[in-house]
Amino acid sequence: MDKRDQFYKKLKKKLKKDTVFPSKYLFKFIVPAEKDKIKKVEDIFDFTGAVITKTFSKTGKFVSLSILVVMKKAEDVILKYKQAEKVEGIISL
Repeated sequence: MDKRDQFYKKLKKKLKKDTVFPSKYLFKFIVPAEKDKIKKVEDIFDFTGAVITKTFSKTGKFVSLSILVVMKKAEDVILKYKQAEKVEGIISL
């Protein structure tokens, strides 16, 4: 089992212990401030009713995306993280 799998297994356990689903969940990502990369992250949450807040870095090279969305279960949270990690240069917080 690699580190990513261990991370997701641990996250799933923590979510199931600490969260009553369905629940609002706040995703936070940092991505390079490139329109196509920002759009890829936004598209992951398209049609979910997510509220997305963008904050650009002082240099304008990066953007912080805070995404508040109601998630139905822990597995859905992990699925979104796995979809997001495919975006080049993304950092999940």
